[in-house]
Amino acid sequence: MATQLIENKLKLLPAKPGCYLMKDVNGKVIYVGKSKNLRSRVRSYFKSTQVGRRAELVENIRDYDIITVSTDKEAFLLEVTLIKKYQPYYNVQLKQGTGYPYIEITNERDPQTKLTSIIRKDGGYYFGPYPNVYAAQATLKFIQKVFPLRRCHGKQGRPCLYYHMGQCLGACFKKVPKSVYDAQIKKIKSFLNGDIGWVKKDLNEKMTAASKNLEFERAAEIRDQLNYIEETVEKQKIISNDNTQRDIFNFYVDKSWIAIQIFFLRQAKLLRSETRMYPLTDTNDPEDTFASFVVQFYGQKNRILPKEVLVPAKIDNEALSEVLHVPVRTPKRGQKRSLLNMAKDNAKLKLDEKFRLLELGNRKTKGAQKEIFDSLGLPYGHIIESFDHSHIQGADPVSALVVFKDGEPDKNSYRKYKLKGEVEHQNGGDEVRNTREVVRRRYSRLLKEHKPMPDLILMDGGQIQVDACEDILRNELNLNIPVAGMVKDNKHRTNHLLYGDPINGVPLKLIPLNPKSQGFYLMTRIQDEVHRFAITFHRRTHAKNALSSKLDSIKGIGPKSRNKLLRKFGSLKKIKEASIDELRSAGLTLPQAQTVKLTL
Repeated sequence: MATQLIENKLKLLPAKPGCYLMKDVNGKVIYVGKSKNLRSRVRSYFKSTQVGRRAELVENIRDYDIITVSTDKEAFLLEVTLIKKYQPYYNVQLKQGTGYPYIEITNERDPQTKLTSIIRKDGGYYFGPYPNVYAAQATLKFIQKVFPLRRCHGKQGRPCLYYHMGQCLGACFKKVPKSVYDAQIKKIKSFLNGDIGWVKKDLNEKMTAASKNLEFERAAEIRDQLNYIEETVEKQKIISNDNTQRDIFNFYVDKSWIAIQIFFLRQAKLLRSETRMYPLTDTNDPEDTFASFVVQFYGQKNRILPKEVLVPAKIDNEALSEVLHVPVRTPKRGQKRSLLNMAKDNAKLKLDEKFRLLELGNRKTKGAQKEIFDSLGLPYGHIIESFDHSHIQGADPVSALVVFKDGEPDKNSYRKYKLKGEVEHQNGGDEVRNTREVVRRRYSRLLKEHKPMPDLILMDGGQIQVDACEDILRNELNLNIPVAGMVKDNKHRTNHLLYGDPINGVPLKLIPLNPKSQGFYLMTRIQDEVHRFAITFHRRTHAKNALSSKLDSIKGIGPKSRNKLLRKFGSLKKIKEASIDELRSAGLTLPQAQTVKLTL
């Protein structure tokens, strides 16, 4: 089942290609995937029934991140990089392998072209990686036909079959001049770098001719070959054409916030990305804030400078370069410019997501709280306080207070109360006494400390608790704070608010809330929270008092000795299990330790 955070984020997913990183409860990446449409793919994890290993994956997902790119091919390439970086537990493919293939021109006296999945520092030329293996294979075959190098093992004393087919320069039986190889390699490099206009024109002419001659199978083969070539040598932004280590920064500003996106390119791959978001003050210029961020970013501990930093226009590149001691540039066109634009797109996406999540959150917090105040006919208030009591047949009575600010729990303001005096058990007198005592203690203290009062008090109960609370507020403390009761039905489910204004002649009445409204959910959450807090506090108090009572019954163990044992061991079970030496280490004398050991 998706968490509330995930449910909100699913509504904001873009219908763009990119990669998604699934995270567990500790924020660790447990799965990396890619899709042509992030919206449909990521939603499918949580909106459809899963089985097997995928169901196990979904059960462990607590959050996710996305990185958008321009094409599906870029998503493929980024996925490879991310899987190798994070080694996610649920990625069974690519994690241990070498990834997608490259086309290599070998560094030999008689070079050849081949597919490889391992890049070695051997002086060879590597192009790729290529996500579509079939396309890479078809393109390699085309290169070997059009730009032949060596296809055989060489030096076999006679021409090989490939030489007779025009796909080998003849290293099998003669010495091929290096200049011939160099000329072919230059053409291959140009082709793999995107110079395919003449190839497309030639293949289109052959495909048209085959169709006119009714050779439809041949035309289909040429069409497929053309598609493979286009896909293989398509320009891409995820893999750069050089191995320069560079960081790419860009930003997006909206609603007085700035989002800064950083891409880290290493070994010609987009290795990692980070996003930072900050509020801007009225005096802040976005460009100055951005420049200051870049400087502070590299001032952090263990932050290594790259060989080059790319930033958007209108930034003082010279000043940045002087401070960082590395070149700071703004590309005007080409692959680097595309990467810079992609960084801005991702910054915008993250900032838009933040605002949308805040909007969705406000609907379920401030919007829900407003529904409660509206149902009572009250102006909106920021603070709601709620009380609940707990005891076991009158023993160890306690009360608990929870505070909600704008629909969210303010746990630093929670309070616990040990109630005084004996609890009565007639006509609900125990609830009345508990309510009067805790309300008196809470709000008389706020008055003495000159602290603000809540805008609404919700009592976990009916008219008895509401009347008792209002009596103390109005008649003893001279306070006019609205008080409402959270009323349960026969199945112990909250379904109404009990509210009135007797001072102004408005009698108490039941006010229903729509069970499907956010206000109803908030009221239920408040009641569940105050009940949980009261029960937890009572259990601890009762257990501690039961232990104290048991120790008090031991002859020779007074309050001081009892407290020593409680501080040392904390529970009756641990005291029972302790040896005489351990009891003495808590501060007991030998006779006291022996008495405790014999009695318990």
